[in-house]
This record gives sequence, structure tokens and C-alpha cells, in this order.
Amino acid sequence: MLSDPEKRKKYDQLGADYQRWQRMGGDPRGFDWSQWFAGGQPGGGRVHVEYGDLGDLFGDFGGFSDFFQAIFGGMGGQRRTAQTGGRTWSYRGQDYEHPVEITLEEAFHGTQRVLEKEGGRRLTVKIPPGVKTGSKIRIAGEGGPGVGGGAKGDLFLKVKVLPHPVFERDGDDLHCEIPVDLYTALLGGEVLVHTLDGDVKLKIPPETQSGRVFRLRGRGMPQLRNPQKRGDLYAKVRVQLPTKLTEKEKALVRELAEMRR
Repeated sequence: MLSDPEKRKKYDQLGADYQRWQRMGGDPRGFDWSQWFAGGQPGGGRVHVEYGDLGDLFGDFGGFSDFFQAIFGGMGGQRRTAQTGGRTWSYRGQDYEHPVEITLEEAFHGTQRVLEKEGGRRLTVKIPPGVKTGSKIRIAGEGGPGVGGGAKGDLFLKVKVLPHPVFERDGDDLHCEIPVDLYTALLGGEVLVHTLDGDVKLKIPPETQSGRVFRLRGRGMPQLRNPQKRGDLYAKVRVQLPTKLTEKEKALVRELAEMRR
């Protein structure tokens, strides 16, 4: 079977790649066999191999003739199993990945998406509170079909949380700026801080400087694995200067400036 130079070259490359994977400590079941299958695996994608000992894979051509046929010779979606020395090889179905965009509010409260699959079948997927950009939601058994009795693949929703006009996210913590008028910053008082689950009052001490950061405990994002626990909200003061001063107000400011000198 390997008298064909192209097939022999492919076999040698497979052996080199597989042995390199083993030297790096890789589990043979995690090796990406899919790229070696002639005609592609039915359903495409990564191939899972249930095996006894793969050590002789590269030393005995005859004992693995069915497996080599699948790799080198027109599997074409027709062969569904390969028996090698009494062992049956099965191939797990392809995992599918689908991107989904959500708002920060949806990431805070949790949400859902309805996906339409082949044949018009609708699949409702719940997205839990606390997800981040890059989080993956696994829907078991909704990927590609298995081969030779192999399990179906899974479907993964890959989450992207859209930017927010007010809040910046850092893990489970949130950061924002709060405008504070000059008089409240000088004399002290209270300001309303908008959070993702309602407004809270924040006490501003007298002579608060612009740029000071206040920590509001438990007002950040819920933790993905434990949504009862929350991160914190860090509110940075931005002092707003008054505009359109009257002549009397300007005179008072000058008087204050002279007093401060």
C-alpha cells in the first residue's frame, strides 16, 4: 500500500508528527488525526481514537491495514470502523464553535440565545451570569456525528462581551467615572452612582480631589462559577467645574483666591 511515493511520504510525515507529539508528553487520544484522513472524516473535524497500544502503529503496516486505508486510501465517508488485530477504532464527531455577542448587562444578569439547526430545529441555549469574552458554553452532543460508534461532537458558543459606554471590566471588577460638582467635592455630600443592578448613594468627604477612587464592594460582576459572589465597582471621581459664571460669582472666586494666597 505504501509503494506509492506520495502515500509513503504522507506516512513518514504522520510518524514524525506523532512521535514529536509523544516526546512533548501528549496523550495519543489528544493528537489531531483528522488532517491525515484521506477524503476527510465524515462530519470533518478533530478525530478521537480509542486505542490499546499505538506504539506499533509505525512499525507494522499489515496489522493496521484498515486504519491505513482510512488515512491513506479513500475513506470517503464510506468506512465507518477499522478493526486492527481485534481492536475497533471509533472516531468522535467534530466539535462545532459558534460566536455569540452579548451586552455587559446580559453578561451580568445572564441571558439566552435561540439557535436554528439543520431542518429548522430550534435550540435554546442559556448563557449564565458572569461570562467573559472568550468564555465557551458547551452544548453536549450537538456537534458532528460520530463514526464507528463514536460519540457525537459538542457545540460550543464562544462569547464576546461588547464594550460598554460607562463601565470597563477587569475580571469580575468594574471601573467607571462619576461626575462630582465642585461644591460637593469641596464641602462634601452625596452623589448617585449608577450600577448594573440599580443606583446607590456614595458619600463624598469634604475636599475630595479629582481622580480619587472609591471602592463599592460587591457591586461588580457575578462570578461565573459562583454567581452569588460578586466583584467590586471602582468609581473614580471627576470633578466638574462650573461654567457660565456671573460677574458676582467671578468676584467671589477672586475673593476666595485672594484669601487662599
